Amino acid sequence: MSAQISQTKAERLIQIEALLLAHPEGLSQSEIAKRLGVHRSTILRNLAYISAPIYQDGNRYFIDRDAYLVNVRFSLHEALAIHLAARLLATRMNHQNPHGASALRKLGLALESLAPRISSHLMQSADMMDDPQWHFDAIYLEALEKITIAWAGQLKANLWYRADQSAEEKIYLFSPYFIEPYAIGQSAYVIGYSEPQNALRTYKIERIQRVEVLRDRYEIPDDFHPRNLLSNAWGIWYTEGDPVEVVLKFTPRVASRVGETRWHRSEQVTRMDDGSLLWRAWIAEPQEMMPWIRGWGAEVEVLSPDTLRQAMAEEALRLIKVYNQN
Repeated sequence: MSAQISQTKAERLIQIEALLLAHPEGLSQSEIAKRLGVHRSTILRNLAYISAPIYQDGNRYFIDRDAYLVNVRFSLHEALAIHLAARLLATRMNHQNPHGASALRKLGLALESLAPRISSHLMQSADMMDDPQWHFDAIYLEALEKITIAWAGQLKANLWYRADQSAEEKIYLFSPYFIEPYAIGQSAYVIGYSEPQNALRTYKIERIQRVEVLRDRYEIPDDFHPRNLLSNAWGIWYTEGDPVEVVLKFTPRVASRVGETRWHRSEQVTRMDDGSLLWRAWIAEPQEMMPWIRGWGAEVEVLSPDTLRQAMAEEALRLIKVYNQN
């Protein structure tokens, strides 16, 4: 960045704050002074007037991103988008989240004069998120907080992870690249580079037992794009191989309901002469679709792939045994 000459003290304070936000690794007093074209003693005096949460570690200055507040404005239609996102957050996550509740309350207060009805419902969504009837998991909340800190600062972390309740706890050195919510499982996942596997891995945050944020930094590869990675996923499962074509046939009874929603970016639908609907899409891991397919019961038939058709047929036989056991 070329040196910028600050015309006023107020402008310089804004520039210092912007610089520290742009450099999560921190900057020394001399580095800030050089970038702004002033003496380092000027920076030292200015730092005392910045209201943002700045702290010093060694000879470097940092902004505490965990405590930093941002200002934002919304139009009426943007406010509605926030309301819809808030409803999904409040209804599709099954853990108490005081940070989410606090964020929604702040949004609600900010929108009170512009859109009082939306404001009121944002407040209600916030109440849902920290309702005592919801499950409070201190381990999950701490893991989510520390993963967020590591991701925001591009800092590596040690993860203590248990794949399921009966599995052995394992420790991974992890560099978080992306956090993805998963509405079907009412959960959240973190995608990143994991060691000792030395490969991209996805971990369910609810299964993380402990997180230790380290000082070691990492860089997210330029070719990592979560949209591309998950483009063929039904939800969160991805693969390095080619996606599999899934073909389903829905009965006339549910064809309209299926057709009114776009379930996957690659889907193609064909209306048949008998009123049924032929649905096809290219999916990374078809097994991930099984809960959705089950939900349609006998109103859907899996035509391909054969592995998915066989899996559903075997499940149907198990259901027959369950209901014929008496």
